[in-house]
Amino acid sequence: MARFYWNLIAMTIVGLSFALPAASQDQPQDAEGCKDSPLIQRMPGSHINSCEHKEFDSTKMPVGKNADGDVTEKALEGETWTWDMGNREGLSDVQVSRNFLNALRNANWAIDFAEGQQITAHKGDDYIFLDNMNASFYYQTVVHLKGMQQEVTADATQMANQIAQTGHIAVYGVHFESGKATIQPDSEQTLKQIVELLNNDPGLKLRVEGHTDNTGAKEANKALSQKRAEAVVAWLQQHGVNGSRLTAAGFGDTRPVADNSTEDGKAKNRRVELAKQ
Repeated sequence: MARFYWNLIAMTIVGLSFALPAASQDQPQDAEGCKDSPLIQRMPGSHINSCEHKEFDSTKMPVGKNADGDVTEKALEGETWTWDMGNREGLSDVQVSRNFLNALRNANWAIDFAEGQQITAHKGDDYIFLDNMNASFYYQTVVHLKGMQQEVTADATQMANQIAQTGHIAVYGVHFESGKATIQPDSEQTLKQIVELLNNDPGLKLRVEGHTDNTGAKEANKALSQKRAEAVVAWLQQHGVNGSRLTAAGFGDTRPVADNSTEDGKAKNRRVELAKQ
């Protein structure tokens, strides 16, 4: 998937280029397996000391300054690539930073931050961060914004262990129609595990909690989260759980567990939690 993404980007986005000097026979070689980003070329004559690719990660990039003059950062989550680049000899700090800034502007990237040895720019869902740009080396980070694919689910035993340790557990396998309290069919397996959890421990009583992200009005979010919690309680009762063992509570967006400024953070905040009573 990463290779497909890079190939697609290479075909659809105009690369950022510089005039190349004559190659040197003794120029250092790139680290094994490392290649340039198709979004922006390296400083000519430079080499890649190291690189890393992560399917999903979270990073922060400078995007401006507040009223006190302090640098503000934006949390970004998605597929991430990083490079440690070594420059050719004879460059200056100004030459390196100005080359990149001009190239990004010429390719119609929005410049979010440009000061000293740092530049942050974005185009659509792609962000570039150039850090510690100097005559000798610089660091480069590229983030393609996207949500994390949830690959781990909790079964009844795992739920029981977590509740025994902490008194509650966040359940991410219960899905609702957007803006509604209607439970989607793909939630059935997770809900069955909650039924099994309760059947395995007849003395266990749970508060089913609904939580939302911060999209929309707070009162509306609280009402929606309450209805969703009640929908889960109703489903469990319909599948054999005594209603006296369950209560429903909606907290809206008042108890976030992640950053609502990212799509993945919002997905984490839209959750059902089970709390021991």
